[in-house]
Amino acid sequence: MMKTRLTAFLAILMLFPLLLSLASAESVVAAGEGPASVSSISSVENVPLITLNNGVQVPQLGLGTQIQSLERDSSEAGRALLNNTSHDAVVAALQAGYRHLDTAHGYFNEPGVGQAIIDSGVPREEIWVTSKLWPSEFGEGTTLAAIDAMLERLQLDYLDCIYLHHPAGDYVGAWKDLEKAYRQGKVRALGISNFDNWPEAFSTIVDEMEIRPQILQIECHPFAQRLETRELAAKYGIQVECWYPLGHADDRLLNNEVLSAIAQAHGKSVVQIILRWHMQEGLVAVPGSTNPSHIQENIAIFDFELSDDEMTQIRSMNRGEEGRYFNLDYQRMGGFFTTLNE
Repeated sequence: MMKTRLTAFLAILMLFPLLLSLASAESVVAAGEGPASVSSISSVENVPLITLNNGVQVPQLGLGTQIQSLERDSSEAGRALLNNTSHDAVVAALQAGYRHLDTAHGYFNEPGVGQAIIDSGVPREEIWVTSKLWPSEFGEGTTLAAIDAMLERLQLDYLDCIYLHHPAGDYVGAWKDLEKAYRQGKVRALGISNFDNWPEAFSTIVDEMEIRPQILQIECHPFAQRLETRELAAKYGIQVECWYPLGHADDRLLNNEVLSAIAQAHGKSVVQIILRWHMQEGLVAVPGSTNPSHIQENIAIFDFELSDDEMTQIRSMNRGEEGRYFNLDYQRMGGFFTTLNE
């Protein structure tokens, strides 16, 4: 009798990993068979593809299109300049081999980015296009309408990823609408941006919603390597994508002695060393630039590798949370996010 019970117990133990795998698989929801099903993204210029928790692949390096200096001018002429500048940067990037673009409604340049995709000559289905919804667009029904408006501004039938830009407003209602758009095939992956700054909001989306995020976008660079946040994301199978990967172009980072020495050893620039570090850490990075030569420089990082010792040296530069440039207290922001001018 004891032997029979032991045999049964051992059989259950052997099945346990399979049961866990099946339970995990049930939580993965594939994107709907709508417009997004035509996507055919592949590796270009040796940029690796990272597989997300829903099986979708994203190019590891992309172009960020936030142009802060121009966004301060909200006049009609200022917006026109913003979109023209963004347009030219995106065309330059796509012609250089980039296949990942990151924009947002809050950047006010979606029309320029969308037109650049058309003008570049690169088929849309070969490009990973991300945008972000502003908190004033959050809420069931409201968010679905905002997604359709976003697609219209970009002149696209689908997006590869849509983020909730900030953990403010009715982000729960917004996420439910994102799930609907995902099932309709209007978007291939779902993401949350800056939710690392409000643990309660992060937990609500990750633990309580039907579809878990594929990507978490955060500030991350050698001065702020965000180890705890990255570990948390890994626990849930969420890919980390980094904005400000070059530390907001801080001279203290770009002229750092350790990075300069490593750059000299490889015949590369400090910027290229920093971006290469991101790649070898398994992070997705979206450095922003409007300079065609800088755009080309940023993608020329796949012909060398950093040694284990060099990676360790860069990891030792981490200043923790003190190394960050952006850290809002979302619980105290009040009505800051309530409106967004078109």
